[in-house]
Amino acid sequence: MASLIVALGFGILFAQPAGAAEWTVTGSLKAARYWQTATLLNDGRVLAVGGQGINAILRSAELYAPTTGTWRTTASMARARMFHTATLLTSGKVLVVGGFNYASGILGTAELYDPKTRKWTATGSLVAPRSNHTTTLLADGRVLVAGGTDGVDPINTVEIYNPTTGTWTATGSLLEARLSHAATLLLDGRVLVTGGYDGGALENAEIYDPASGTWSSAGSFIDARWLHTATLLPSGKVLVAGGAGTELTPLASAEIYDPATGRWSATGNLTYARDSHTATLLPDGTVLIAAGVTGRLVFLGTAELYNPTTGVWTRTASLTTRRYDNPAVLLRDGTVLAAGGGTPDGSTASAEVYESASP
Repeated sequence: MASLIVALGFGILFAQPAGAAEWTVTGSLKAARYWQTATLLNDGRVLAVGGQGINAILRSAELYAPTTGTWRTTASMARARMFHTATLLTSGKVLVVGGFNYASGILGTAELYDPKTRKWTATGSLVAPRSNHTTTLLADGRVLVAGGTDGVDPINTVEIYNPTTGTWTATGSLLEARLSHAATLLLDGRVLVTGGYDGGALENAEIYDPASGTWSSAGSFIDARWLHTATLLPSGKVLVAGGAGTELTPLASAEIYDPATGRWSATGNLTYARDSHTATLLPDGTVLIAAGVTGRLVFLGTAELYNPTTGVWTRTASLTTRRYDNPAVLLRDGTVLAAGGGTPDGSTASAEVYESASP
């Protein structure tokens, strides 16, 4: 079948094979938002929380039901926030940490959402207020919170949340302060932190060992980057893709970290340089990279797939809406939900679902 030529804004064109994978519009969020979080719950629904709305930072939350393709509002948080994180705990509750709002500045509060009661409860105060940080669920059920900004500078402080006691305790500090970095739980239970920003894009990585509570160097990659993605592959290696480099230039490069050797190696380049995109590991082991920006105010609706076996990227279907800084969630049926985000017209409430090509 002939290919369809799909035109994106700002003159970006590419050929999309007809009849292949596709993005399908699903129900819209109740509130347009970006810089929000989206978390897959144990029952298969998705919880979207906070973010920047059309006129204000939001404290509202809503639930997406894949079976009906619809969103419904749920209880709101105590604090409006964006640049926060959300982590599904082993209990099935969702921990929302830190962030920023205009009234309070950088937040040191955390809240728990219980899907059974659909209520929020406060759960202690962080050791250090922060936004643009990372949170990682450790193998023992605790949550590691690393780096971010205090509103003035990037920070290197790290702390751990204990869900059993609802308390926060400091642990070993990062070797280098960083914000807008990525954190990946490795198969051996350690945490790899990559890149970020500290007055410039960072080229180094470091590893946290929960047994000792300390960080060690994980070497440097080829291209300094922040606003990138880091995805754990089935092999145990980590794919780092895209991001903003020096001079805020979007990158097309991608690299692989091998925990067994502690080494970085280049892999195939993305079709489009991009940052502020999403990366999702699909059930077949490929990685879906979607949306983002590729220059000043150039929003992307393109998507591509990485094959870890060949190290090659291939184009896949384009999104129906160009967007950036939106979350992407792998649903139980193997499809991927992309919801909200920033667009050329501001924040959007639109959502869509990606379905891979049939074998």
